[in-house]
Amino acid sequence: MQRFRRKRSLQKFAAVHSPVYKHFNHERLLSSRDTFKLTRIAALAEWRQLCSV
Repeated sequence: MQRFRRKRSLQKFAAVHSPVYKHFNHERLLSSRDTFKLTRIAALAEWRQLCSV
């Protein structure tokens, strides 16, 4: 986090990064490949829908 010169910039980044990271982090090692693929496809579809708005 040394690349952030201002505390406010870090706070903005953290506020956006946390929900996005949690949305795409599916704990690959804890699920089967088929389940992982389905959740990944659903997450990408939702992300594309949010970006198109």
